[in-house]
Amino acid sequence: MTTNSVGPVYTQFFTFAEEEPFPLESGETLQPVTLAYETYGALNADRSNAILICHALSGGAHAAGELDGDPTRLGWWEETIGPGKAFDTDRFFVICSNVIGSCYGSTGPASINPATGKPYGLNFPVVTIGDMVRAQVKLIDHLGIERLLCVAGGSMGGMQVLEWAAHHPQRLRAAIPIATTAHHSPMLIAFSEVGRQAIYADPAWNHGAYYDTAQKPDAGLAVARMVGHITYLSEESMHLKFGRRLQGHEKYGYEFETEFEVESYLKYNGHKFTQRFDANSYLYVTKAMDYFDLTQPTGSLAAAFADSAHVKFLVISFTSDWLYPSYHSKQLVSALTAAGVDVTYLDVKSSWGHDAFLLEVETMTNLLSSFLDRLVREERVAAPSGYMPRPRPASRNHTVLPRTQLADNLA
Repeated sequence: MTTNSVGPVYTQFFTFAEEEPFPLESGETLQPVTLAYETYGALNADRSNAILICHALSGGAHAAGELDGDPTRLGWWEETIGPGKAFDTDRFFVICSNVIGSCYGSTGPASINPATGKPYGLNFPVVTIGDMVRAQVKLIDHLGIERLLCVAGGSMGGMQVLEWAAHHPQRLRAAIPIATTAHHSPMLIAFSEVGRQAIYADPAWNHGAYYDTAQKPDAGLAVARMVGHITYLSEESMHLKFGRRLQGHEKYGYEFETEFEVESYLKYNGHKFTQRFDANSYLYVTKAMDYFDLTQPTGSLAAAFADSAHVKFLVISFTSDWLYPSYHSKQLVSALTAAGVDVTYLDVKSSWGHDAFLLEVETMTNLLSSFLDRLVREERVAAPSGYMPRPRPASRNHTVLPRTQLADNLA
């Protein structure tokens, strides 16, 4: 067991829309719908201490602890969720669910289509961030929670946070969107499309019908992930991690083989990704991110938060994040301020690029803990029965972080 871990955890499943179909923004429906989820900590007596964590593109419900008791299978936000950590499971009831369209237990293109008895493939309807969040609302209802204390997440998780605050403001007290945006820029849509095109170009993709074949579109999915990984880093972090060092070579081989460390890193992570993610899910989830735009239908971002004045916001960006640059968060803060929202904004100096919210552990712990402490005081949230405060883990130096396994789950 890791230090201050929540310990063994097990995936749970919630199925709804068994009698009435679940309507989607596209006009299509899903029936039934299953969400995979995990919980950590305990609900207090009045169910006011629940926090929903939203994952990024390739993440899942397993955010903390040792999945099925396996100490090698730690959650993607293990450093942040647990006893005495930022999301203190001695105080809070923390929930994380896998989004619809993904491939970690929730209904998605790899799921069985009840109409055919075979995997949906491209017959799965296109889903949006709004659809993902409305499914999460169903889960929160199922858990008997009327109002969440907070919704938090980074990257695509941050989009879900903004969707909660804009379209379900009565269901939460606070929002923590991290390293995210209210809508994709043309450059971000372009990067998404390059990844999708890499999958389309793989002959094994077969227009999404590959589930019953031996060969999967691993080559295309690996290239898509390699492109994504480049955007998660910064130029400075690439210099620090790789420089121009060769991998297993003393001099140039003058051949078309993997020679540089950065090439080896990208190739390794691309291959690793194919072992845990589904190519069709990559298409669906990236498309949902591209469609997300809180300025619609009015053209005003501030108008999206017209009913959110009671929601307290902590907005966090990172100076070296060029995937979602700080100006995206600053535009969000300006819109929230115009809507009369209580918002705290921090642009954190970091060299780790978009990966920073996973790697800047000490900074993130301090920021999140301070905001949540203030929220608890102002909302008068009682601790669960038997709560015993414990000291937070000692500070550690995270200047050099060999945590690529966590960063790999980021976006």
